[in-house]
Amino acid sequence: MLNGDRTDTGLAVAAAGPVSRSSKSPVSGIFVTSQTLTSSADPPIARNVVLLIGDGMGQSHRFAGQLLAAGRDGRLAMDRLPHLGQMGTMSIDPTTFVTDSAAAATAIATGVKTHNGSVSIDPEGRERTTILELAKASGRSAGLVSTCQITDATPAAFAAHVPHRADQSEVARQYIERAQVDVILGGGAAHWLPYGASLPPPLQVGGAWRGTGSEGDLIARARNLGYEFAADAAGLHRSLDRLHQEPGGLLLGLFAAQEFFKQAEEGWGAVYDPPVSLADLTSAAIDILSRNPHGFFLMVEESAIDRMAHRNNAPLTLKGVLELDRAVEVALAFADQTPDTLVVVTADHECGGLSVAGSEDQPYPYEPGGGLLDTLLAGEDGPFPVADADYGFVLGWATTGHTAASVPVSAVGPGSGLLSGSIENTDLFHAMAHAMDLAGHCARSSRS
Repeated sequence: MLNGDRTDTGLAVAAAGPVSRSSKSPVSGIFVTSQTLTSSADPPIARNVVLLIGDGMGQSHRFAGQLLAAGRDGRLAMDRLPHLGQMGTMSIDPTTFVTDSAAAATAIATGVKTHNGSVSIDPEGRERTTILELAKASGRSAGLVSTCQITDATPAAFAAHVPHRADQSEVARQYIERAQVDVILGGGAAHWLPYGASLPPPLQVGGAWRGTGSEGDLIARARNLGYEFAADAAGLHRSLDRLHQEPGGLLLGLFAAQEFFKQAEEGWGAVYDPPVSLADLTSAAIDILSRNPHGFFLMVEESAIDRMAHRNNAPLTLKGVLELDRAVEVALAFADQTPDTLVVVTADHECGGLSVAGSEDQPYPYEPGGGLLDTLLAGEDGPFPVADADYGFVLGWATTGHTAASVPVSAVGPGSGLLSGSIENTDLFHAMAHAMDLAGHCARSSRS
């Protein structure tokens, strides 16, 4: 099992170099200890991994997105992947079985369940080495993309270690000084600048945003460390042009003071008009990371699904699902040209207890005893059109919070077969680590 011990100088790993599966490995087939996963004989290596996470996206979110965009007989890109599983999401928090994003992402990133709010630190207070850190140790490049604060809980769990997810400035510092993430694209610029400092001009649209950070001017620090910096779409294109001329460079793009959206209930000012689309950010990240001949690991998060589901805002929840699906299309287009790429689409947890019903369904015959039951959902949203039909669908919510429902996971590429069937979120870490042949880069963990 990849237990991830650390030393004071960082990961205790083998020297970085080309990816290869050693014929002298003492382990035949799969090396992880998860009992859910089955062994396989010397499968191909995933040189690249693209993990796409729809924050809060359960099966009903995906199905509703399908009805809206592809119809009852169509499929979203994320649902056309050949391997499909259902993933458990419970944390081991002593006060609840329902996970938050920090504990859920920690389980995916490290293979270890933890308390809600903790970011890649286990219940005993030890830092746990992440899949991104192991990928970096293997010689691969690494990237993080999100439509939320790039230092929020889900991306943070892949490249930082803090006792509580709220410490976003420390997360940012660890990204550039410790994990040395190659490509960082998202929102949350306020956490990268000192408290009260003005944000770059492109981020002042819509309000005089100020810094909220506790770790100094981390944008300046990133530039000193060699990062290109972009704050809008035009700046991103300029940075990409420069990085094309000097391959191997680093990229930091912060395109909003906080999230890419304003979360609220329907009719109360909610907005989701991203400054740069998630698909474009995914494309930019792959463009830079794929220049490393040893490969890369990239985590892409669409967080509007969760944030709008918290508000039971069905239209913008669906927009988040479809924004993620466009990013999936970008990843799959790359994988089609690069077969040694593993693409995984999943969620950290379900949000809202979402259900889907027909908007014009006839009353349901109740038996025994006769009579009819109304089929309308309580507190329903809609109707929304079904793309290939002359009727619609409605959505209903059970809660404004997270649930413990399992979430779908779909995958294609080397190692994707390990994700079929019923798995736990910790199994996803082991499957990705096995697919990338990271057994030789296991590290030790120390108490934080």
